Amino acid sequence: MIPRYSRPDMVAIWSPETKFRIWYEIEAHACDAMADLGVIPRENAEAVWKAKDVEFDVDRIDEIERETKHDVIAFLTHLAEHVGSDEARFVHQGMTSSDVLDTCFNVQLTRAADILIKDIEGLLAALKTRAYEHKDTVRIGRSHGIHAEPTTMGLTFARFYAEMDRNLSRMRDARAEIATGAISGAVGTFANIDPAVEEHVCDKLGLVPEPISTQVIPRDRHAAFFATLGVIASSIENVATEIRHMQRTEVLEAAEFFSMGQKGSSAMPHKKNPVLTENLTGLARLVRMAVIPAMENVALWHERDISHSSVERNIGPDTTITLDFALARLTGVIEKLLVYPQHMLDNMNKFPGLVMSQRVLLALTQAGVSREDAYRLVQRNAMKVWDQRTDFREELLADEEVRAALSEDEINEKFDLGYHTKHVDTIFARVFGEG
Repeated sequence: MIPRYSRPDMVAIWSPETKFRIWYEIEAHACDAMADLGVIPRENAEAVWKAKDVEFDVDRIDEIERETKHDVIAFLTHLAEHVGSDEARFVHQGMTSSDVLDTCFNVQLTRAADILIKDIEGLLAALKTRAYEHKDTVRIGRSHGIHAEPTTMGLTFARFYAEMDRNLSRMRDARAEIATGAISGAVGTFANIDPAVEEHVCDKLGLVPEPISTQVIPRDRHAAFFATLGVIASSIENVATEIRHMQRTEVLEAAEFFSMGQKGSSAMPHKKNPVLTENLTGLARLVRMAVIPAMENVALWHERDISHSSVERNIGPDTTITLDFALARLTGVIEKLLVYPQHMLDNMNKFPGLVMSQRVLLALTQAGVSREDAYRLVQRNAMKVWDQRTDFREELLADEEVRAALSEDEINEKFDLGYHTKHVDTIFARVFGEG
């Protein structure tokens, strides 16, 4: 991923230096286990650890690979240059390249997952703070983009919190599913390597042994992992889209923070555009772009092919780096989001009282009017408000058929905003688990 949308901790996971360090640890721990089993001499296993402080030369490995056309062999050759050819002769004993590549990839994905989990936890904290801050800040709820009934800004934040909390659970599950390793040799039968070696290596790397591998770790695990990243990206876009709508000039109920000296347009100095949330919408598309290729990687030929390899070399770094950046950016947007309560009330009152139509409808039915007639009475008065910008309550009070069923006090009572917010505490208790 380009530096513009990258953060250093996540980028470091995918650096060649990190990859080769993990490859080295896999090989060194495997030698320890084989020495414990008496398969190789202890002194040879110990010799491999002479390279534990070595900074592997990426350029040198690339040079060797240009000749060998094989990345793992190039690394093993370079390792022998540090350890010594004789001392290193038992490195990779009974193993196959996928033992190293797949186990390393899953180590990288679990480390990436740990960062993403922390990112989501940070976003949840920001959403919770803003939810309680605006728990009782009334705004109009919309369906199809049209005024529906009153809600609160706090409920909007709480809704996004609940969604991200589900994503936190999904991310933890995805981490657990991807945290497997395989040191099972050619076609996964352990013919030339003891299963105890796999158990030892996985234990040292914080993984669990893959119950049954072929020559690769099954790719349904990876498909589930990247699908989870796609869902999280979609949730980010969900929040971003709401903020973009709220920042529209005609709405202006909330807006991204606009810093001193910031410019919104090269042509129009008045512009304050929702550039961060628009950016998040685009980044979400990039993350989701990896989901289908990850699913197509599940079907491999027999015990192994490498049709998945080129895909994963790209989507592993790109999706995790992008999602890490997006989560951090969204957290900053939420923390600094400007909220305009008065604009929310002004918007709700553009068509005075109109959003209370359901309360009047229900009151008429409770007063003995059929639902069909009650809907007709309410709608005809509502249409006057749409067309003429009159006051809905005044129209109802002037309607003889409505007044035949409801008194003036009964009509007036239906315009109490508090009616729509009376269960906010109950909803918050469900979302945040607090009484």
